[in-house]
Amino acid sequence: MKSTALRSNRAPHLGERTFPRLMLAPTLVVMAVLTAYPLIFTFFYSFTNYNYLKHANKASDFILFENYIDLLQDGYFRQAVLNTIKFTLLAVVLEVLLGLLVAVFINSLKRGQKVMRTLILLPYLLPAVTVALSWRMMLSPNYGIINQFLEGLGLPVYNWFMDTKTAFGTVLLIDVWQNIPFVFLLLYASLQSVSHDQYEAARIDGAGVVQQFFYVTLPNIKNGLALCTLLRIIDTFRLFEKVNILTGGGPAGTTSTITQYLYTYGIKNLNFGFGSAGAIVMTLLVLILSSFYIKRAIQ
Repeated sequence: MKSTALRSNRAPHLGERTFPRLMLAPTLVVMAVLTAYPLIFTFFYSFTNYNYLKHANKASDFILFENYIDLLQDGYFRQAVLNTIKFTLLAVVLEVLLGLLVAVFINSLKRGQKVMRTLILLPYLLPAVTVALSWRMMLSPNYGIINQFLEGLGLPVYNWFMDTKTAFGTVLLIDVWQNIPFVFLLLYASLQSVSHDQYEAARIDGAGVVQQFFYVTLPNIKNGLALCTLLRIIDTFRLFEKVNILTGGGPAGTTSTITQYLYTYGIKNLNFGFGSAGAIVMTLLVLILSSFYIKRAIQ
């Protein structure tokens, strides 16, 4: 007994500490290379005029901040930044609110929770490209089922993706529709950890449904809400597939996002120096927006 206690209390041998680190080292090295190299590559080339066609066999020129100056002076880029921020704020607010309501409703059901969970999660399981193509067919001004339905009711029909009045809202609606299930999933998991005893105590004290929601449900899932909101901010800021397929940034730049702008004026034209500068600016904006949210959430 005494020898066993001494062995359990002794300091770990050098080999015992080294072996786990050696096992983790290959994975850490691969992750570091896959993360650090693209970041360093992007940062370096953002200060050059690197173009894949022009500089395939020769070195590019170092032009310092010229790419960044061109970006900030470009009205289309400024509009893309404003569109992205506006889209992110609206989408995250709507997704979190609606996802929370759906999670609370499903959690309150006595029967059929498994079936409802499966049905709610279906839109999120679809690839973004599939979602965009499906909605483009349904909202087609020529053969779309939605316009045919509106026309049958005698209501006005629209070219949803090419009208400046409807394009932004339509893309927003599609993105919210697909990502509400993600918010629902996280918040539903958080609701499972709320003790039923707290609700019972609140009911005994005379609290109604609304009071239970604000004084029992929200305080218990606030960490899940904060994490969910942060993840949606980061993901929505990178919106590309839906915009690229549905509107291409039009009409008149009303749906253009930062990623769509970089694809059109950087990657598509093989102007990687200019595109790298835009990617660095987008990364900084995401960091600033996320840091501001985290600071507000902590307070």
